[in-house]
Amino acid sequence: MSRAAEKEVVACLGVGRMGRGIAVVFAYAGHEMVLVDIKPRESDAFDALAREVLDECRDILEMLSRLGLFELSGVDTILRRIRIVADADAEAALAGADFVFEGVPENLEVKKQVLARAEAAMRPDAIIASTTSTICVDDLSPAMARPGQFLNAHWLNPAFLVPLVEVCPGAKTLPEVTQRLTSFLESIGKVPVVCAPSPGYMIPRIQQVAMIEAARLVEEGVASAEDIEKAIRYGFSFRFSVLGMLEFIDWGGGDILFNACAYLSEARQDQRYAAPDIVKRNMEQGRIGLKTGQGFLDYTGRDIPAYREGRLGQMLDRLRQEGLARPPVL
Repeated sequence: MSRAAEKEVVACLGVGRMGRGIAVVFAYAGHEMVLVDIKPRESDAFDALAREVLDECRDILEMLSRLGLFELSGVDTILRRIRIVADADAEAALAGADFVFEGVPENLEVKKQVLARAEAAMRPDAIIASTTSTICVDDLSPAMARPGQFLNAHWLNPAFLVPLVEVCPGAKTLPEVTQRLTSFLESIGKVPVVCAPSPGYMIPRIQQVAMIEAARLVEEGVASAEDIEKAIRYGFSFRFSVLGMLEFIDWGGGDILFNACAYLSEARQDQRYAAPDIVKRNMEQGRIGLKTGQGFLDYTGRDIPAYREGRLGQMLDRLRQEGLARPPVL
């Protein structure tokens, strides 16, 4: 069998939570998965760690089976595709990998050392990606001898469930490398989105603002932690599980957001609530949202009433999932 017809071999540098989640994803999709322990350990300590990692992967797979994703009889088959490799054997294991994901803690220098060492053991055509959630890819790429083969792929926890992967090529990443990685991720059922190099990428920037604001509401005594959690679950996340955030702006109208921002930034005397310039520019160009057919997104030619009804139907499904959909009183 030719190499092109074989399943790609995937490796992950680091055996922590991210590495274990990624291992389950690729093994589930039929790929040989190598988890590389990057810390030198005595053989007994490594054996104990390897058992711990495989036990956790088994627990994840058994849970997914209990939740109805597949039959329990398939767990052992999937688990046999996951191999744990000691630090001393890292180079030999990486030499056979097609894709390598770095999943070590968010420390710039540690990541650079781990990435450089791994790259030196890899084939020239293999792709290596960090999974950093905050460090800019171009702050890592100077460590690489082949920066064209390097980029970032930020997975969201739990990696074995969340479909999104933020793919961020660096200034020197080859376009075909970005395309190859996004196609590979799509082949295993993930939803890759490509973004420009920027610290925090997309989701971490958005969710960090939201998390900080939620904590600040508790600090200021605006509401209890319990009521804020209810507000998030049944209001904020309820709508955003169906609508994208920019789509939601378009639903209400960019002019509504602009006026709300003007009031809130003045009332709280805090410019972090002020609208970004793009909101005003969209208004000036008539890109208000659904009511003008264009906003952040383009709705030209779309049957707006049918589109609205479809989205509201999805919200109704969420309401049913929460056990809150009730029949009318007749």
